[in-house]
Amino acid sequence: MAASGFRFKFGPATLVAAAFIGPGTVVTASLAGAQFGYALLWALVFAVIATMILQEMAARIGVVTQAGLGESLRTVVSAPLARIGFIALVVAAVVIGNSAYQGGNLTGASLGADALWGDAHWVQALVARTGLNPWAVILGALAALVLWQGKYRTIERALIGLVVLMSLAFITTFILSKPDLLALLRGLLVPQIPTGGALTMMALIGTTVVPYALFLHAASARTRWPKTQVPTEQALVEARSDIATSIPLGGLVSIAIVSTAAAAYFGQQATIAGAADLAVSLEPIFGTAATYLMATGLLAAGLSSAITAPLASAYALTGVLGWNIDLRSWAFRGTWLGIILVGVIVASLGIRPISLIVFAQVANGILLPLIAGFLLLAVNQKSMGQYANSTRQNILGGCVFVIALVLGARSILLALL
Repeated sequence: MAASGFRFKFGPATLVAAAFIGPGTVVTASLAGAQFGYALLWALVFAVIATMILQEMAARIGVVTQAGLGESLRTVVSAPLARIGFIALVVAAVVIGNSAYQGGNLTGASLGADALWGDAHWVQALVARTGLNPWAVILGALAALVLWQGKYRTIERALIGLVVLMSLAFITTFILSKPDLLALLRGLLVPQIPTGGALTMMALIGTTVVPYALFLHAASARTRWPKTQVPTEQALVEARSDIATSIPLGGLVSIAIVSTAAAAYFGQQATIAGAADLAVSLEPIFGTAATYLMATGLLAAGLSSAITAPLASAYALTGVLGWNIDLRSWAFRGTWLGIILVGVIVASLGIRPISLIVFAQVANGILLPLIAGFLLLAVNQKSMGQYANSTRQNILGGCVFVIALVLGARSILLALL
């Protein structure tokens, strides 16, 4: 997505990277590397390209129309029944879904924090007295503090810091693991699906191409580049530079996690259940530094997702319902605060809301292709003027739409079977 005047730049797309590099992605990438080595790295390259195509369209809508996807949906989908159905699906997949996943975000961040500071006496005392996870409460409060400021630039800077931190942590761990560079290069460039690897391949793509990040990006781009302050052409150049910087960086983090797990576990007798196991068990192989770096990355990934998931939900809900989209409005704050509270309760008590997660997976499976199709429709509207999709962009978008259909079907089948 490079454009003339490209330069490395962090902006709203960094929020997207923060959104898709969460504990779920870390776990999926860790298991992919441990089970299949470097063979599925090509799937991440593919996922990054698909994500860049979709996110560029979402950002362009935000910049040109000065509206988020929720507001655009209300304008483009004019049939009352279709609009009501779309709104219900957005609420189910984005708001209810992120409430279910927020517990996982805080749990993942807590595992990282516990690996770093779990031996502290006050932590052990709190766990012994209450039976709760104190890290979930602390990290949930920290996420709420960042969002309560109600200033987009403050939120953006906090998330840029977390993305840079997780990137440094995971990439340095990758370097310490001394991966097989020839096998890594082959995995990146030669598509293959090892026996039993089809679902894992789809999972790697599915944790990168996520529907709620599209709502987050469009609304953030509108806020970041208001027409009254930044010319549209300049805003689009900056938005594309941001996408070309941030999304590949997120993909590089995923590649680093897969490769670290491959170097440590592929072909070995030992097995891992998730990223926390990987963090702890790296020490005897690569030393204490690798353990602390992996734990730091997991903490940053979980906390960044614990901020972006509620933020995206607030953007989506206020947009589709026509409420006040100001970051300091009570409707906006009430939405993200409710999701954080649900996540803190779920993570603190160790609850796993299986039925809610299954419901969210089904709703997301339906929403992803619909949102991809809606994006194609929205970026070809007359209101986009000269910034509407070109033929090449429509072809690329159509290919991603087909991918979204397959990913959506997979999410539904896995949830229901």
